[in-house]
Amino acid sequence: MLAVQDLGFAYRRGAEELFNGLSHEFTPGAVTAVTGPSGRGKSTLLYVLGLMLTPSRGRVILGGDAVSSAPDAVRARVRAHRIGFVFQDSALDPTRTVLDSVVEPALYAGWGLGRARDRGRDLLEQMGVGARADHRPGEISGGQAQRVAVCRALVTDPVVILADEPTGNLDRDNAAGVLAALSAAAAGADTGAGEGDGIPRTVLIATHDPFVIEHADEVLSL
Repeated sequence: MLAVQDLGFAYRRGAEELFNGLSHEFTPGAVTAVTGPSGRGKSTLLYVLGLMLTPSRGRVILGGDAVSSAPDAVRARVRAHRIGFVFQDSALDPTRTVLDSVVEPALYAGWGLGRARDRGRDLLEQMGVGARADHRPGEISGGQAQRVAVCRALVTDPVVILADEPTGNLDRDNAAGVLAALSAAAAGADTGAGEGDGIPRTVLIATHDPFVIEHADEVLSL
């Protein structure tokens, strides 16, 4: 279970606080669209939930543990093993192959290279971009790049997936494909040969996209 209790965040002391003491439990097996006007902290909330920013008050709970107040080393392990990220612009390294970008989180989490590559290729095949595994990001389309980014988020089979405007730069067909992949992951669909397949995941999407909001299971408005 992922939850926040009495959450507040400010980028510096004395600055305006975001979230106003937000308390919320996110539903495993569901896609939650995080919405709201610009400046309300949609992306910031994902970074707080992903343990890359520390709340100024309140806490983030994952699996019953107050992970937001854990030591840095513990937070890093949680990020590596239990949280996957999808960024708006895919954030793929232009100097590396698609497969290398996908397997990077698994290597950081301590997987062996062979296992990580097998898992990465399985995911790329399932997302319809297996033939692009040895290409570089400049050689694939924006829609393909975002599907690769979803594969990278899923490679360690995390229990939480955080997606920041993943459809923002995509046409409707590509957006539908990315959303379908995230929905399948939330439902616990098989995403390759990783451990834990079949276990529902908690998926959050920060978005302005009415298409995403319409197809989400739940909506959290900030």
